[in-house]
Amino acid sequence: MKRALALCLSLLPLFAMAQMWDRLAVSPYAHDTAQVRQLRIEADVLTFFRDNEYSSKLTRGYSLPGLWLQPKLTYMPVRQIRLEAGAHALIFNGANRYPCYVYHDIATWKGNQYQRGAHVLPWVRAQAQFKHLTVVLGDIYGGQNHRLTETLWNPETNLSQDPEMGFQLLWDRKRLHADTWMNWQSYIFEEDSHQEAFTVGSNWHIHYGDTASALRFSTPVQLLFHHRGGEQDTTQMGVQTLCNAGVGIQMDWRTGRKVLTAVTAEANALACYQQAGTLWSFDTGFAAQAAAAVNLWNRLHLKGGYFHAPRHFVSLYGSPFFSTVSIREGENFRGISTAYLRADYHHTFARSYVLGAGIEAAQSWLGKSAARGRSQE
Repeated sequence: MKRALALCLSLLPLFAMAQMWDRLAVSPYAHDTAQVRQLRIEADVLTFFRDNEYSSKLTRGYSLPGLWLQPKLTYMPVRQIRLEAGAHALIFNGANRYPCYVYHDIATWKGNQYQRGAHVLPWVRAQAQFKHLTVVLGDIYGGQNHRLTETLWNPETNLSQDPEMGFQLLWDRKRLHADTWMNWQSYIFEEDSHQEAFTVGSNWHIHYGDTASALRFSTPVQLLFHHRGGEQDTTQMGVQTLCNAGVGIQMDWRTGRKVLTAVTAEANALACYQQAGTLWSFDTGFAAQAAAAVNLWNRLHLKGGYFHAPRHFVSLYGSPFFSTVSIREGENFRGISTAYLRADYHHTFARSYVLGAGIEAAQSWLGKSAARGRSQE
């Protein structure tokens, strides 16, 4: 059993790649050659209670009490190949009816069928590992495994989204980790009443100097494309293609001390682009973000950051506090600034059981409300 139980408690919105989220939601993909020709039963369980208390024009507050369960069989016929099959079930406390579509939605496309009791999906993965390249088909290593910057990825999605399905290429060299993937979120048959939808992403993490040194520098280059439409589309929404991009510099200092174990800092330049469609009233936007963090006793993570978009910006999979478009009313604001502080703690039992808790405070300053319709800028 790889991870039998994990508890996540959050009192306010949590952003980003923190140690707690890495322990709770990141799965290793390297093959263990000791498992060749062994049929194994594995189960991942993540139980959570998350309470988001907002007072904002950008979004409404809500709670997420529940769990997801992922039992599966794994088998390695040879050391390069790993096969997995099982199921993924998402259960929210008190819910008994679940819509059959990806839970992390961006706008208004929906499925029109429902499941009862739990949201259950099949889980199938075929993985081939070569010298530097790992190829994954079926259920990919998604969510927190992509290691996107906090402005482009809200870790709450680790709790609520469907498993990412499609294909993935993972490339590992001494000074490079590259993750490129396609997540096919909504397949359509002829005469279906919803749109085809998929996301293509890539994260290239380039390391400088000696990667074994205590002080390390790296550059993340990240791209996300979300597309909706398809030749079988019978809706009136039209084709939409939305993009996010980011590039930055990161510093990681492993101090070797008992209390202050690590210091990290980052700065990122970000962009969004509406290549097709009219979901946004603008086509391009830009933003910047900077943050610093410390790790104490390898368990307590403290982080503070600042985000600023001078005119327009939308983060496709990030927190609503990193966008100038409100998901509450659809209103567009001319600029946004967000300052945030976070503390999270995790404790590991017997190498496979993780308890985590976190709290965050965020303050956003919004520009003037822009007129509805297309921007003339």
